[in-house]
Amino acid sequence: MSPGRGARTVARTANPPAADVCLPEPEPARPLSGPAVTVTIHDVEPRSFLRVTEIRRWLSERNIDRVTFAVIPAADLHPIGRRSPLLAGWLRAQVARGDSVAQHGLQHRTAGSVKWPRGIVAGLHGARAAEFPGLDHEETEARVRTGLALLREVELDPRGFIAPGYAYTPALRGVLEERFSWFGDVRGVTLSGESLRSPALRLGTSTTLKRVLSPPLLSARAHGTRGTLLRLDIHPRDFELPRHLAAVEQALCAAQERHVVTYDELSAAPVS
Repeated sequence: MSPGRGARTVARTANPPAADVCLPEPEPARPLSGPAVTVTIHDVEPRSFLRVTEIRRWLSERNIDRVTFAVIPAADLHPIGRRSPLLAGWLRAQVARGDSVAQHGLQHRTAGSVKWPRGIVAGLHGARAAEFPGLDHEETEARVRTGLALLREVELDPRGFIAPGYAYTPALRGVLEERFSWFGDVRGVTLSGESLRSPALRLGTSTTLKRVLSPPLLSARAHGTRGTLLRLDIHPRDFELPRHLAAVEQALCAAQERHVVTYDELSAAPVS
């Protein structure tokens, strides 16, 4: 693939695809062999639906035949099934074709209050997205349980979880270990209680400095990754910036010899 193609913007579609009428037979999980790459599209919710479908199509054109969608169950506390049945139907169809779904918090917005600056909690990942810092175990469990129930209402049954802003707490980790097969943080993935170290490669859009520095850093880290797993995160806003889009394409070029997997497949047969 040519990195130069990444400089063009993604064409916007007039309408999102229709909900599924007849779903294809689910694809079997593929066996893992050799170095792997897993791609996650974050912040999937009704407002990002059009952009997410564009990103998924763009990835398919670059031979990424399965991805993980990090789905927000109730952005702005509006359940996904009531707010956008089309999105729920589209996600079901994508899962049947081999993609997977992860729960991405409940509403992807700060819910608790902490005694130290929010920026310390969220690090480089966005203070407003840090949903779980400041919540006790009961509040944390209620949010996770509610989000999971909302996804199951629309026949999406996530096996994994990605915390908004990658902001984890001891309470959240404890809840996830009981309810999910895997959860991913900024440093790696926890698979059935065992950690696989593999930093998430991601871009930044929240400040001018991040917009300038994150594309070359992502490209360099992708080309420098020699481990068994390369993790690439994509946010809808990344595709609004040509340099970010080009960096994603360069990262995919660096991973073109790797086996494409989802996190669900990793949890079924972890990469050693």
